[in-house]
Amino acid sequence: MNNSIISRLSPKAPKFFELLEQVSEVLSSVSKLLQEQLKCETKESRRDYFQKIKEQERIGDQLSDKIFEELSSSFITPFDREDIHLLADYLDDTIDLVNSSSKRIAIYNPKKNDPRAFELGQVVVNDAICISKAMEELPSIRKNAESLKTCCKELHDLENKADDIYEAAIIKLFEEETDGIELIKVKEILAELEKATDAAERVGKALKTIIVKYA
Repeated sequence: MNNSIISRLSPKAPKFFELLEQVSEVLSSVSKLLQEQLKCETKESRRDYFQKIKEQERIGDQLSDKIFEELSSSFITPFDREDIHLLADYLDDTIDLVNSSSKRIAIYNPKKNDPRAFELGQVVVNDAICISKAMEELPSIRKNAESLKTCCKELHDLENKADDIYEAAIIKLFEEETDGIELIKVKEILAELEKATDAAERVGKALKTIIVKYA
């Protein structure tokens, strides 16, 4: 009985792990939608996918706001507040950059799809898969950090792969594209996709900080 009373009166840590996992689910959703959008060839279909991604991005914003509210009002947190804030912030940045990439595709509406843009989109999808796995593993960091370490390395390797794809795409674009306007359109889309992979790697760096402190 006494234990029951103590349990009810003791401050509870809010569901930070659950909220972070939900944000990672939004990232998975928008990354898959982006990859589908990169296959589209009409203005209408590109804009339809952008609207879907934009709706998901707003859900991600709401979840991020919830995390920040909990951080400011909670007595107990599983990790340092600054580390949770940074992790949530980098997750939100990655979703924002997926949204921004989609927006450029919808607005610029290039005449043809660049196959290397699709390759970068696949890197973003793989980033999201890796991050989702990391968020699932985060609650057990003190028992087994190896899986999280593997995710961090994979995010780093994916970012390096994205750099190689981006550099090759830009070289090919300037060698082959003769329409100046189309060149600018595709270059902007490629650059934004590459930024999304950079943001995903920053999620890995935030996780590394947590591993060092708590593993």
